[in-house]
Amino acid sequence: MKKCDNFTLNFMSESIKEILLPLFLQAGESETLRAESLGLWRVGDECFWLPRFTFRRTRVKKTRIKIGIFATLHGDEPAGLFALIDFLIKLNEDPMLGRDYDLRIYPLCNPTGFIDGTRHSRTGQDLNREFWRNSAEPEVALLEKELLTQRFDGIIALHSDDTSEGVYGFVKGATLTEHLLKPSLSAAAHLLPTNLSAQIDGFHAVEGIIRSGYPGILSAPPDMHPVPFEIVLETPALAPLELQREAFVLVLTSILGEYRKLISYASDI
Repeated sequence: MKKCDNFTLNFMSESIKEILLPLFLQAGESETLRAESLGLWRVGDECFWLPRFTFRRTRVKKTRIKIGIFATLHGDEPAGLFALIDFLIKLNEDPMLGRDYDLRIYPLCNPTGFIDGTRHSRTGQDLNREFWRNSAEPEVALLEKELLTQRFDGIIALHSDDTSEGVYGFVKGATLTEHLLKPSLSAAAHLLPTNLSAQIDGFHAVEGIIRSGYPGILSAPPDMHPVPFEIVLETPALAPLELQREAFVLVLTSILGEYRKLISYASDI
């Protein structure tokens, strides 16, 4: 019987090994990228863990903008996972894209659901309705600890919606959040249309932006101050996977660029 007390690639399914191994090999040789594990847990006779990749352009110690980017909270939404792999490779090849940032990237937040091809985890829970509710789910506990510890300036979650024909997003938190999402949706529109419906997923929407959301989703700690920006991005799940992952990379690149400009502008006021 294997014990879940050491971080090793042997605790992953073959499919996850094949997907993530290139990133781990790249992190081993990179000056900008580091790979880690948040922790491990057991489901039946299998061990699982949550990977985290950290990007900093240089090793120089300085104050950086800390952003957390999360994907695959729903296991049957693989576009976010593959997009973050693409994004990390892009950052490693062109580190200036991530200048001024400390990026913490969590590409596989629901490994059992991903392996099983299901929205829920193997215990039957929708993990993205469990946050800040005293959840017993190990994935949620590990991510909540990370959210409390890191105190992000911004949080981005990647999802896919099989009822939508276009890209859209939820915004929450800092008042500038909407100004980050608008140009990002425009960037994605080069590949996938924006969902311009007045009602999306049961919520009132304006130009692809929703200002409310579901309780229990991955978010900043309820009492956190200052309040970070929070964005949930949704691509149309029925669109080709390649277009979804490319659109996510465009959106993430846009958000980093826009937020850097906003911070720079604010410092000059």
